[in-house]
Amino acid sequence: MSQDRSGIDFLIEPGPVGRGVIDVPGDKSVSHRALLLGGIAEGETEIRGFLPGEDCLATLGAMRAMGVAVEVHSATHLTVTGVGPNGLTAPDGDLDLGNSGTAMRLMTGMLAGQRFAATLTGDASLSERPMARIIRPLTAMGARIDSRDGKPPLTVHGGGGLRPIDYPMPVASAQVKSAILLAALYADGRSSVTEPAVTRDHTERMFRTMGVELSSDAGTVSLPGPQTLTGTAVHVPGDISSAVFPMVAALIAEDADITLKGVGINPTRTGALDILAAMGAQIDVLNPRELGTEPVADLRVRSSELVGGAVDPALVSLAIDEFPALFVAAATARGKTVFSGLEELRVKESDRIATMAGGLTRLGIRVEETADGAVIHGGGFGGGEVESGGDHRVAMSFAVAGTRANAGVRVRDVAAVDTSFPGFRDVMGSIGARIALGDDGVDDR
Repeated sequence: MSQDRSGIDFLIEPGPVGRGVIDVPGDKSVSHRALLLGGIAEGETEIRGFLPGEDCLATLGAMRAMGVAVEVHSATHLTVTGVGPNGLTAPDGDLDLGNSGTAMRLMTGMLAGQRFAATLTGDASLSERPMARIIRPLTAMGARIDSRDGKPPLTVHGGGGLRPIDYPMPVASAQVKSAILLAALYADGRSSVTEPAVTRDHTERMFRTMGVELSSDAGTVSLPGPQTLTGTAVHVPGDISSAVFPMVAALIAEDADITLKGVGINPTRTGALDILAAMGAQIDVLNPRELGTEPVADLRVRSSELVGGAVDPALVSLAIDEFPALFVAAATARGKTVFSGLEELRVKESDRIATMAGGLTRLGIRVEETADGAVIHGGGFGGGEVESGGDHRVAMSFAVAGTRANAGVRVRDVAAVDTSFPGFRDVMGSIGARIALGDDGVDDR
């Protein structure tokens, strides 16, 4: 079973975030996909820049449990020896994917094309996340999936013989899109997925580098099946969803000037940069270049006088994981910031709208929660204790807020931070943030 994550807190002392050059961990989305696609490819896939966070390590463990050899050269450098599209073997037990919704949804699509049954489980948070959104289209393709009323655990009964599908997605989700595209590799005929808004395209990019015939036009991605992947070299960029935390910490500081090296700037992921720029953020995109198939750049971020406003809902799908940090930026901005179109945040690792609204209110910020977002009135952070809901991005966002509070801040239940940003405290400490750990109410500073 997944480990108990309760009992570890962040203890943040206000202090100046200053200057420095930092690296952020590898992109979680790309790391997951490199393991999954490399595992069912023919030949070797060498991964550099891999994110050794708990979510991706859960995916690694699951692929090994199905017979895929993964050689670990270092924490961030792996070689996956693919077994081909039909070479996976039935695992001896359940596949525990911890906290990772990405792993569960994508792996369900992959398993739909196999010839054995496998059960996917996760921690308490993952066990409450909605999976009907992938069960419906995969079932229409001929898969048989058992669930707990649309929630994990999921048992995928492989049997082959998947049908192609032409699926208009009701919700913009790269995870749903990717699950269908993975199943489409095993279907007999052309499958298409149409998304209502642009979502991250890491799966499509990696498919192409592995030799998959795929087309994308006007929001519709389609591919003929069946197809076979060929192993390749994958260079994982720095994760912009992790970079946003030191970025916002620098923006809201009094005199900060930091540079984040080698951050992925895939255009399907840069909504946070656009939102912050509209608020007046000083962010310079330097040395843009290609890392494999992914665009990257260095980001110089300086303290800025942020101004509130209405955030364009069209940017939501391009910044879906960054909104907890953007809420913190809005809490320091002049005037009010209106967020809408964020319904998807209600079904993340926590209800991120409610959890962020509750914590910001406890820190002295006026927040009006709405069904699909929030109105945040800029002000100053007070000290206090806030709940993270066991959500890694919420925990890191409140840690950033604590650097600008007028007294100490305790953030409860932060162990899940290691799922996406191992070394978070060290990276933040390198630019001046003072974040310590407490355990069961004991300050170990």
